[in-house]
Amino acid sequence: MKILLVEDEEILVKVMEEKLEREKFEVKTVRDGDSVLPAVKSFNPDIILLDIILPKKDGLQVLADIKADSEISHIPVITMSNLGDDEKIKAALKLGAADYLVKTQHPINEIVNKIRELGVKAK
Repeated sequence: MKILLVEDEEILVKVMEEKLEREKFEVKTVRDGDSVLPAVKSFNPDIILLDIILPKKDGLQVLADIKADSEISHIPVITMSNLGDDEKIKAALKLGAADYLVKTQHPINEIVNKIRELGVKAK
């Protein structure tokens, strides 16, 4: 299954790509908000892992754009941030995020479990 990882922190990209690929997921990574919609349309992921704090366009705006586009609005989006900001969490869930994970509180294994809970199975 295919996962679009939207993350700008280099070390997190490396760790998450390695773990997800070991779990037999196909991973494509983009590092800024402006690149997400073109990547979603060309890669056609089964799930999107979306950082909230991104260069060029923030993750909440990207999430709103995804959910407003009928071609891709069905794709589950797990939003992630280092911020446990209640307002951002509520906003992400209201916009249609499947979940909001605080990266510092959820190890990569929990993220993989959340992906599987959402019905995305490794190939």
